[in-house]
Amino acid sequence: MEYTFIWDIHPELPFLRQFVPIRYYSLCFSGGLMIAFFIVKRLYQEEGLNTQNLEDLAVYIFTGTIIGARLGHCLFYEPSYFLSRPLEIFLPIRIHATGMEFIGYRGLASHGGTIGIFLAIALFCYRYKQAMWPILDKIALVASIAGCFIRVGNFMNSEIIGIPTNANYGVIFKHIDVLPRHPAQLYEAICYFLIFVSLLIFYRKRSSQLAAGFIFGLFFVVLFTVRFFIEFVKINQVTFEEGLFLNMGQLLSLPMIGVGLFVMITSRKISGIEASSF
Repeated sequence: MEYTFIWDIHPELPFLRQFVPIRYYSLCFSGGLMIAFFIVKRLYQEEGLNTQNLEDLAVYIFTGTIIGARLGHCLFYEPSYFLSRPLEIFLPIRIHATGMEFIGYRGLASHGGTIGIFLAIALFCYRYKQAMWPILDKIALVASIAGCFIRVGNFMNSEIIGIPTNANYGVIFKHIDVLPRHPAQLYEAICYFLIFVSLLIFYRKRSSQLAAGFIFGLFFVVLFTVRFFIEFVKINQVTFEEGLFLNMGQLLSLPMIGVGLFVMITSRKISGIEASSF
């Protein structure tokens, strides 16, 4: 008996394709960020915190996510190509010998987006004179639900696909080939959703006992550990990964796990230093 599912969905919304091509991925990406924002706002309201600058924080995070994810892809995965064509890093075009082609921004790396978010929050806190680690904790709570929606968008795009299952089960991505493959995007989406639920429950029960920064560190450890192991069932994103023992996603996840462990272990000292500086 076969347990294969054929995935043959066009990545663009059919009723708008001829007028304004909008991808399911774009809707998932923006929708995930919006849901994350409203959850953070609800947390602020429940804790009696000032929500006056939350919209500004959202703009900082959105900008940091896009810039970081774009630069991360270009520098981590295709540095030689993009460093020789720097305009293509910042503009949604592909330059050919005969001219330019509009292709949109193809290539966003989640590790780069993570770094971009961290730097954006640090800049926001510096400008608005706010403590950084409590904000990072709340963003960590909702980051995985945004990641869940983004991975669903990847599934709609038939990208970041899994390796063949070599069995009679899996998903056949018709836009790629006819091999049953691991739906790695859905594996990640499900794991990210479970991380979101688990962290939120843990935060609500234990927040009064935790030092600022602990949730952020725990999020890094759990999410990037999950990411590390799911990479084993993904195809490599670029050709140079074929010669590596671990792929780029795994190599980038290891220092993230290390950062998370360091922040968890030192969170009380870190929050104490930050509290004394405001």
